[in-house]
Amino acid sequence: MALVVEYEGGNYAGFQLQVHQPTVQGEIERAINRLTGERVRIRAASRTDAGANALGQVVDFLTASRHTAETFLKALNYHLPPDIRVQQAFEMTLDFHSRRDAASRIYRYQILNRPGPPALRRREWLWIREPLTVERMNQAAQDLVGIHDFRPLSSRGHPPEQSAVRRVYRWETIGDGLEVVIHCEGSGFLRQQIRRANAILVEIGKGNWSVDTLRRVLDGDKPPETAGNWPALPAYGLCLVQVTYSDFWAKVKTR
Repeated sequence: MALVVEYEGGNYAGFQLQVHQPTVQGEIERAINRLTGERVRIRAASRTDAGANALGQVVDFLTASRHTAETFLKALNYHLPPDIRVQQAFEMTLDFHSRRDAASRIYRYQILNRPGPPALRRREWLWIREPLTVERMNQAAQDLVGIHDFRPLSSRGHPPEQSAVRRVYRWETIGDGLEVVIHCEGSGFLRQQIRRANAILVEIGKGNWSVDTLRRVLDGDKPPETAGNWPALPAYGLCLVQVTYSDFWAKVKTR
């Protein structure tokens, strides 16, 4: 089975299962168990950080249950907490793999750029008081497009023996003076890569750092203005919008 899942991540320690902490994966697996009686392990297209949100996370799992995809959708939503919802469910061929088959992941980071803090959007938008120059941010973001070794932008937990090379198809900043949204699409992303890169873009947008800062960071430099430090933006502004596949519908089974 494959599920397209939407969730608000504020109450969870990320997507991936963790001991003694609530996670999105844990809640979905618990709901599947309540429906089928099976203890399954689900796979996800992207392991979102603690506090990050999703509109189109894709997960898959094996089941011996004979429930239809429609039954899975309705019953899982009955058993899931209200901040996690299944939007679509599909019976797939056995060779489908939500992570390995994914062609790209599309994320957005949402910034509310105004003098006063929000009341209604505080769990999905990062509030920044200082004015941001969107044009500078978008110009700098283009240095992220293409194939790069993104290790300088990853968290310290990225294993040194694993490749940090990723392909980025799009990194674009748009805004109207109040809402600034950074769109990112790539073959995959390292842990905290998007939030760290966007933290640099914010400093560029404020006018604190030069437009070529990201390029120099990727080249392995430590630009003096950064003091070698670029902390990640908060996770709650980040949302996994969509996971794309080249052959998804070819692997959907029809009864």
